[in-house]
Amino acid sequence: MCGIVGYIGNKNSTEILLDGLKKLEYRGYDSAGVAVFEHSTVNVIKAKGRIKNLEDKIGENVPQGVCGIGHTRWATHGEPSDVNSHPHRSGKVTLVHNGIIENYAELKDQMIAEGRVFLSGTDTEVAAQLIDKYYDGDPIDAIYTAVARIRGSYAFGVLFDDYPDKLFAIRKDSPLIVGIGEGENYIASDIPAILSRTNKYYLLEENELAVITADAIKILGADRSPVEKEVFTATWDVSAAEKGGYDHFMLKEINEQPKVLADTILPRLKNGAKGIFAEEMPDISRIKRLHVVACGSALHAGMVGRHMIERIAKVPVITEVASEFRYSSLLFEEGDAVVVISQSGETADTLAALRIAKKRGIPTIAIVNVVGSTIAREADIVLYTWAGPEIAVATTKAYTCQVAVMLMMALRFACERGTVSETELEHYSDLLRQIPDVVAEELKDAEIYKEMTESYKDCEDLFFIGRGYDCALCWEASIKLKEISYIHSEAYAAGELKHGTISLIEPGMPVIAIASGDKLFEKTVSNVKEVKARGAKVILLCKKGASVDRTIYDHKIEIPDVDEFIRPIAAIVPLQIFAYYTAVARGCDVDKPRNLAKSVTVE
Repeated sequence: MCGIVGYIGNKNSTEILLDGLKKLEYRGYDSAGVAVFEHSTVNVIKAKGRIKNLEDKIGENVPQGVCGIGHTRWATHGEPSDVNSHPHRSGKVTLVHNGIIENYAELKDQMIAEGRVFLSGTDTEVAAQLIDKYYDGDPIDAIYTAVARIRGSYAFGVLFDDYPDKLFAIRKDSPLIVGIGEGENYIASDIPAILSRTNKYYLLEENELAVITADAIKILGADRSPVEKEVFTATWDVSAAEKGGYDHFMLKEINEQPKVLADTILPRLKNGAKGIFAEEMPDISRIKRLHVVACGSALHAGMVGRHMIERIAKVPVITEVASEFRYSSLLFEEGDAVVVISQSGETADTLAALRIAKKRGIPTIAIVNVVGSTIAREADIVLYTWAGPEIAVATTKAYTCQVAVMLMMALRFACERGTVSETELEHYSDLLRQIPDVVAEELKDAEIYKEMTESYKDCEDLFFIGRGYDCALCWEASIKLKEISYIHSEAYAAGELKHGTISLIEPGMPVIAIASGDKLFEKTVSNVKEVKARGAKVILLCKKGASVDRTIYDHKIEIPDVDEFIRPIAAIVPLQIFAYYTAVARGCDVDKPRNLAKSVTVE
């Protein structure tokens, strides 16, 4: 989760580090810090809280130096505080870290017994102390010797007092890239940190170590021998990582959905339905069952996809939480394949699930947004979403693009298995082409949700209910609302109300009922009547033209009357907007909700 940035060149590194950290603050904002070589001495400044606190602490005493590292923290070991902030320093070693060192307590106890004194409660200081312990003038040997004793995940940026003209970096499981400039070079956890300065970069593989100067980058493999690396080019425009005049990144990203959905869908349809993923998935004839494995919103996209794949392609689909999948019995059968979904392509539990599947010889398909991410590199098949950089912690455009890819996957399997006619395939393709315009039309009415939230902004509990794919939408709508507005919201299958949940319904309790599906519409309406009879305050989401008794709802959200195949995307957009304006009305930090980070790269 944490964000790392490093710079070496001919400019003042402090300003570059702070700018990079601001671009990475979505990865954690419990504290921030920088370490800069200033007159051959490493000057460390760090502060609890947001980067603004660090800037205030620096004030006019800006460290002057052309080499440094920076960090923004999502706390795991040790509470948010100045002393627990990164960078951490031990002897001649200064270090920043993203990840979790699982055996830190064991290593710490051993070093305490040897007489070393620890100042913080972090696992990261253990890494700094361990590298310093083995340092005898050779930084490379010290780093390799130390990481050989570390269990867990890490991306390290390291400075050594004796080498003011060099920056060192190494990774295992946690993401880290090396940016390539002219007379200057960088390290970063993610492209947005350096995108305004370079779009060229290397991707470090497991336990590859980068030795970086202003004019050169040397990368060593796990066996310490030099490695030739492919240069990647980020295709994202710099403006994609900026707010572009919007009050929040989340609002900008909600409004970007028509474009990114078009980017994700339309190129795949240029050769008609039979051309969808024909190159990426040339032979899927042996696949008989899918395990869709993901976390959070990505899992919810998989849940929607499951309904459509089973309905159209008649392929059985099991959706599983990645953090549970990796520790379950895993009763794979011949013909199984594992589909993993991750916006960043670095989600720790999802990556672990992918590796388990590959180890068991199960074909793997990855749906990811970040080109060259670890999951993208390791999966057998990669289906990219083209959502561009998503900065807000709460995903919007990446989620709808994931759903779109799942819908296209349904057509690919349907085509392979012959479960629908060619005429039907082309009909579904035409529906996919409509999605960008449908969403664009919905966004024109965004202001009505701003007014609606005034009636719900002060509630502390809220329920979402729905059936079929609407139930999956409830899960996604609920997580959006709770993560940015801090309203306690829960999602339930509407048919399960009488099995306990309805006991929580009392006068004034808000209930959002999603009834966008056709087959189960009347069933859901019956459940709405049950909660309304017990005093619930109801928002009903349904398609335009649906016949509903006005007495059973307090507010109604109408979505376009489009085919059910694409309706899940149409239905989620108003709920994204509702969550956004609710959070704004409550005075919450929409883009950086408390305790959360954008990319979950630790277990």
